[in-house]
Amino acid sequence: MILIGERINGGFQDISKAIKEKNPEPIQKWAKTQTEKGANFLDINMGTATKDPEDMVWLVEITQQAVDTKISIDSSRPEVVEKALETCKHEAMINSTTAEKTKLDSLVPLAVKYDANLMGVTSDEDGSPQNVEGRITNATTIFSACMEEGLDTRKLFLDPVVMPLKFMQEQAKNLLDAIKQLTMLSNPPPHLSIGLSNISSNAKERRLINRTFLIMAMAVGLDAAICDVNDEKLMNQVATAELILNKDIYSDSYLNTYRMN
Repeated sequence: MILIGERINGGFQDISKAIKEKNPEPIQKWAKTQTEKGANFLDINMGTATKDPEDMVWLVEITQQAVDTKISIDSSRPEVVEKALETCKHEAMINSTTAEKTKLDSLVPLAVKYDANLMGVTSDEDGSPQNVEGRITNATTIFSACMEEGLDTRKLFLDPVVMPLKFMQEQAKNLLDAIKQLTMLSNPPPHLSIGLSNISSNAKERRLINRTFLIMAMAVGLDAAICDVNDEKLMNQVATAELILNKDIYSDSYLNTYRMN
């Protein structure tokens, strides 16, 4: 399972304040904490704190001063993405493009140029499809654009868009059905990822919903998620699901082994 830490995001008050004050301490604290908890990528999002591309560069620089973890650049603005890619020391991720032609035309070439991973969200000019077919159609559009530009499909992550369970309960099953179908898109298939916290938006039992849904999604082919890697119970369930799906070798100390890897 590829884990993408969600916490360096200007939507959180401490991160927004740190960006505005150019205070590296909270950002580096979360970079270290998420890395220690097993994050493979750290998603970096300026949120509404700023629109200046140089602030994204600063975020990448101070994060890399603290850890060697790969960076996910959470922006769809090409000028922000390229400046950040130039700053990344290691293999990065662009988060994200959609199936809109203007975004594909600008962001897929950047992924190829910098040998970066690319997150493709299965929405388009009309928004996020509410049915399985629409998700598959948009995913195919993104996949085809990447193939045409020469992006290695092993670097493509498709996100079939999580909807809040509280308000759109029927969408959870549609998403699971879409994930299952997307595993058959190619051989090997692209990575399949979700923004996990969206499923429990405004719900009371947020962590329980997140944990349950992630394991159900893994069972039908999900292999990546932007999530709260600091949720120890969530990480333990991920490690156990990997065993049950025969992706890891059993040992009595498998929980400790999973964290070390």
